[in-house]
Amino acid sequence: MFVRAFSLRDFRSWDALTLDLRPGCTVFVGRNGHGKTNILESLGYLSTLSSHRVSSDAPLIRSGTSRAFAAATVVNAGRELTVDLEVNEGKSNKARINQSPTRRPREILGILQTVLFAPEDLSLVRGDPGERRRYLDELLTSRIPRMAAVRADYDRVLRQRSALLKTAGGALRRGSRRSADSSEDDASALATLEVWDGHLAAHGAQLLAGRLQLVHDLAPHLAQSYHSLAPESRPARIRYRSSLGDSLPPEFVEPGRQPEPGDIAFLEKKILHELSVMRPKEIDRGVCLVGPHRDDLELQLGDTPAKGFASHGESWSVALSLRLAAFALLRSDGSDPVLMLDDVFAELDLRRRRALAAIALDAEQVLITAAVTEDVPVELEAVRFGVEAHDTDRGRISRIVEETRRGRS
Repeated sequence: MFVRAFSLRDFRSWDALTLDLRPGCTVFVGRNGHGKTNILESLGYLSTLSSHRVSSDAPLIRSGTSRAFAAATVVNAGRELTVDLEVNEGKSNKARINQSPTRRPREILGILQTVLFAPEDLSLVRGDPGERRRYLDELLTSRIPRMAAVRADYDRVLRQRSALLKTAGGALRRGSRRSADSSEDDASALATLEVWDGHLAAHGAQLLAGRLQLVHDLAPHLAQSYHSLAPESRPARIRYRSSLGDSLPPEFVEPGRQPEPGDIAFLEKKILHELSVMRPKEIDRGVCLVGPHRDDLELQLGDTPAKGFASHGESWSVALSLRLAAFALLRSDGSDPVLMLDDVFAELDLRRRRALAAIALDAEQVLITAAVTEDVPVELEAVRFGVEAHDTDRGRISRIVEETRRGRS
C-alpha cells in the first residue's frame, strides 16, 4: 500500500498543498513549527479519523477558515482509490470515496492504513490507560473497519448510561426529601438503566472480544520488535487488564489464549453480571465502573511494569516497539501500511536508529519528518522536500520550498 498523491486545503498551516508521492522513503525537512508534522497528521487523520496531537477537530482547521480538506489517492495491490475528507467547525464532517459521498466518515476507514510513530508516543508507556486503549482501538478499526461502528455505539450507550447514573445518584442523595412524583421518576430512571445495561453489555462484549483477539495477535510481534531494538534487555510482554476482574477466568486476558467463537456471548453475560454487582457503587458515584472504557493494556519488561519502572531509553524502546508491532501485524494481514516517522530519529541512539532504519528500508512507503537532514540516516533520503512557513496577514502559511531526489540504496 502507498499514497500516490495527496492534497490539503486550509489544514493547519497549509492553505494549499498538492504532492505526488511514490513508494520508498520520502523525507520532509524543516524547522520546528513550520508545518512538516501537519502533513503526517493529515494522512493519519484520513487513516484513523483522529489526530495523534489533539483530541478535537477544531485545531485542524486553519485560523480564519471554517473547514479543512484532506485527500489521498491510495494504491493497494494494484487497486486505486481516492478518499477525501471535509473537516467542519461545529458541524459533522463529510467524506467521499472516488468522488461519491459516504453516509458516514467512518466508511473510509481501512482504505488507507498508516502506522505513525511520534514523540507523543512516550505517553503509551508513561501516560494514563486512555492512551493505550486508544492505541488498541485505532489498530483494531484499522484491521476491522466495522469495529468503528461498535466503538461509536458503545460510546453512545456509555454516555446515556452515565447520565442516568448521575440522575439515580442524585435521587439517592435527596433521601427522605423525595416527593411522590420524584420517586416515580427515580423508579423510571432505574428501569431505564436496566435497558441500557443490556445495550452496554452487548456492545461492550463485541469491543472487548475484539481487543482480546488483537492482543493475542499482537503479542508475538511486540516481543520480537522489542528484542530487535534492545536485545540485551528483559523481554517485553503485554497483557490485557479488564474491569471485569475476578469475573473472568485468569487465563482469559492472557495473550497466549486462543480466542473462541463463543467469547462474545460469554463476555456479555459477564458484563451484565458485574454491572448488577457494581450498581450500588455506580449509583453512589454517578459513573460507570464496568466495561472496556475502564480497561488497560499492561506493558511489562520481564516481570516488572514498564510504567514507573522502565528507564527513559527502555520507555522509548517499548513505545517504538508498540508501533513496529502494529506495522508487522498489519503487514501480516496482507499489505504494508504506510509507515510515518515524525521527528523521531533525533530522539534515538545510534543502535535504535539503525534498527528503525532497517525496518523503514523494508517498508513499501515511509514518510519521515526531521528538523535537519543530519537527523535522518542517509540511506532513507530517497526523496526530500524542504518545508518553510511564513507569517502573513492570513496567519502562518507553510510551503514546499525545494525537492531533491536521489537513488535509494
